[in-house]
Parts: sequence; C-alpha cells; structure tokens
Amino acid sequence: MYGRKVKLRFFFVLIILFILSLSVFLILKSLKDNVVYFKSPTEVKALAEINKKKIRIGGMVKNDSILMKEKELNFIVTDFKNEINVVYSGLIPNLFSEGKGVVAEGFLKDKSLFLATKILAKHDENYMPPEVKSALEEK
Repeated sequence: MYGRKVKLRFFFVLIILFILSLSVFLILKSLKDNVVYFKSPTEVKALAEINKKKIRIGGMVKNDSILMKEKELNFIVTDFKNEINVVYSGLIPNLFSEGKGVVAEGFLKDKSLFLATKILAKHDENYMPPEVKSALEEK
C-alpha cells in the first residue's frame, strides 16, 4: 500500500522521536537529583519528616538575632509567622545584615535548627554596587 520510501521515512521519524523523548527523560531525571528546593520557615515547620537532602531556606534575618562566636555565625531566619535558627561558618556576604532578605543553603538538623553551608544575601532591584554608585556621583 505504502511505498518503500514512505515506510523508511516513517521509521526514521519514529526513531528520531524515540531518541528525543529518551534524551529529554534522561535530562529531567538527572536534574531532579540536583535540584535544591527553597522553603520558608513555615514550610519547614509543616514538614512531616526531616530528610538528609540539601535544601534552601529563605526569609528575613530577624533584628537583634545575629551572634558571632569565633568562626561561627548564628542568626534567625523568619517569615514573620515562624522562625528557624541558622548556624553557619564561612564567608559572610557583604549584603548580609539584620532586617534584610537571605537564602541559606544546607541541611536541617531538626525543625528549628538549620546547618547552613552557603549564605546568599538578597537585595532589591534598586541595589547598586558601591563602586558604581561612587563613580556616578563623581560625574
């Protein structure tokens, strides 16, 4: 009914679609293992169980909560409903301060203690690096 050329073309298109769908599946599967989820302190409190996967928590640094001990930084992240204590040792970003937004990446010890491996300070869209700001002011 169909010629040899049409059957060959159909088979070729079928193979390409199979390879394409297989590659998309493998890419999505590998990304699933590397995705780090962002949670607020309220979402952390609502967790049924604590797993050992790396997560990110985010919120505001509570005022008067930053405490430096030798090489360790302790502070509280809040979403104004719940709070979580964060322990971090490492380099602190310049934008990190009380009352500012922060994202901490690490592991949950329990629902009220987070061991951070990385601190990402957030800023608003109006932020300008000090060097650029001073250069603009000179002009």
